[in-house]
Amino acid sequence: MWSKKVGSEERVVDPVTGYAYPDEWVARCEDAAALTLAASGLGVLTADGRVLRRGFTTGTTAAAAAKAAVLSLGRPVDGVAVTLPCGLRVAVPARGEGGRGEARKDSGDYPSDVTAGLLFVATAEPAPAGVEVVAGEGIGRFVRDTPRYRAGDAAVSQTAMASIERAADEARKEVGRAGVRVVLAIPEGAAVAQKTLNPRVGVEGGVSVLGSTGLVEPWDDHLSEAAFERIRGAERVVLTTGRTGLRYSRLLFPSHEAVLVGVNLGRALDEVRGKAVICGLPGLVLKFIDPDVLRGTGCATVEDLTATPAWPGVLERAFARCREDHPGVRVVVVDRAGTVLGDSG
Repeated sequence: MWSKKVGSEERVVDPVTGYAYPDEWVARCEDAAALTLAASGLGVLTADGRVLRRGFTTGTTAAAAAKAAVLSLGRPVDGVAVTLPCGLRVAVPARGEGGRGEARKDSGDYPSDVTAGLLFVATAEPAPAGVEVVAGEGIGRFVRDTPRYRAGDAAVSQTAMASIERAADEARKEVGRAGVRVVLAIPEGAAVAQKTLNPRVGVEGGVSVLGSTGLVEPWDDHLSEAAFERIRGAERVVLTTGRTGLRYSRLLFPSHEAVLVGVNLGRALDEVRGKAVICGLPGLVLKFIDPDVLRGTGCATVEDLTATPAWPGVLERAFARCREDHPGVRVVVVDRAGTVLGDSG
C-alpha cells in the first residue's frame, strides 16, 4: 500500500515526518517499487519524482549488531529486525555467530556521511539478569563535562542507548536468557572520528552513537529543492534544523507547515518572502543568526553555552540581531525535552 486517507483523499504519506506528498510529486514517480519505499519511510519522495533512500544511524547500526550478537547465543544470524526510535520496524543486515554480532552502517543516499560502511561489532555473554550494554573500543568519550554528559561518559545518546537496549532485550527473550552483557566496539571508530566534529566538541577516541529517529536523511540538492517547494506552497511555515526541532515545531505550531531545512536556513528564509517561524535546538539556529556566537565565551558548543550565566544575554542579543536582519521572523529555541529556552516574539 502506498497511500493512506488524508481528509477525504488517498495520499502517499511519509510515516517518519507525517508529510503527505503532493499528488504531482507522486505522478512524476513512475517506479512503483520506489513509491512503496517512500510509503514505508525508508525512502523520501522528491519534487521531481525521484525517491532517495534513507540510511541507518550509528545508533540503529549498533542496535542491529547487539541484537545479532545476543541472538547468536542460540543460533547463527544473517539479519535482524529493529524498532527505530521513530516507531518504524525495519530489517537491518547483520551477522551473528557464537555470541559475536556485526553490522555495517548503511548511509542510504546521503553522499557526505563519513561513517558510511563503518563496521560495528558486538559481543554478548550471559549475565544474571536484564541487559547491560558497555561502550568499548572506537566509541568516543567526553573529555569534559557538558550539560548532558560528564567527562568520561561514552558518546552514546539516550535515544540510541534505549534503541540498543531494546534490541538486545528482544533478543534475550527470544533465546531464553535471564540476562545478557553486550560490549559494543567500532574497530575503525577512532580513525574515522578524526573526520568528524568530535575532536572539536570534546569527544575523543571514537565516533558518537546517535540517532533521534534511527534514520539518516538523504540530504542532497534534490531533497533541498523539495523542501523549498513545500515552503513556497505554504501559507504559514515554521522552519527547523533537525528531527528534534521538527517534532516540537509540530507541537508548538500545529497550524503551520513544519519544514526541516537543516543547514539551509538562509535560502529557506529567502523563499518565505515574509513572515516565518524558526524553531529548533539552539546550536544551528544561533550559529545561523550569529556565526561568531561562541567567540570569547570559552565554550566549544552552543549547548555548553546554555549552561553558563552568559546564556540569557547571548540569547537576547541574538534575538535582537535576528529582528534587525530578518524582520517578520520569529525565533523559538527549545531544548531536547521540548522546553522553550527563548522566544523572540
